[in-house]
Amino acid sequence: MEFEGLGLEGQVALVTGGSRGIGRATTMRLARLGANVAVNYLKDEGAAEEVLKACAGLNVKALAVQADVSRVEDAERLVCRILEEFGRLDILVCNAGVWEGAAVDEMKEELWDRVLEINLKGTWTVCRAAVPAMKKRKSGRIVIVSSTAGQRGEAFVSNYAASKGGQISFMKSLASELASDAINVNAVAPGWVETEMCEGVFRDASYRKA
Repeated sequence: MEFEGLGLEGQVALVTGGSRGIGRATTMRLARLGANVAVNYLKDEGAAEEVLKACAGLNVKALAVQADVSRVEDAERLVCRILEEFGRLDILVCNAGVWEGAAVDEMKEELWDRVLEINLKGTWTVCRAAVPAMKKRKSGRIVIVSSTAGQRGEAFVSNYAASKGGQISFMKSLASELASDAINVNAVAPGWVETEMCEGVFRDASYRKA
């Protein structure tokens, strides 16, 4: 199913974690709708280049930018690179994230911090960097990819659930804060999706059967 009347031709979209899974699918949909796209990735340059190749026949411009969104300076560099290349940023999809956990009494501080820094802090850093350009144009769309775990919790990944619940609260706050600048902020909360991040779960035959 295609979405008609969205008028994305000429607009510029940034998808963090855009080289795989939900991020890749989102990038490709935006490109098919006419948006120029920037694909953020952390390590897998090859996967990001594959997305660019897939966009090549869609009559849009595509750019891959490496950045660790948990770092403020990387987020700022990411957005600056996009503005240098395209001169604008209309759509931001905050998708970069990790899914790692443990029982609460066995979880190391490093694991708790890593998940919160990438999933929650990483959402803040990129929004912080992108919002000034959107305010200047008095127009923008921000979509945060959260999770049903952020709504109902999930055993053995309390860090992940906390990060995703935090994203939802952050989205609500940002939506109120930026409404007067005509910047729309929303979140989506997918359930289980068979992507590389969750491949271990989907290899479990008993889970698939359930």
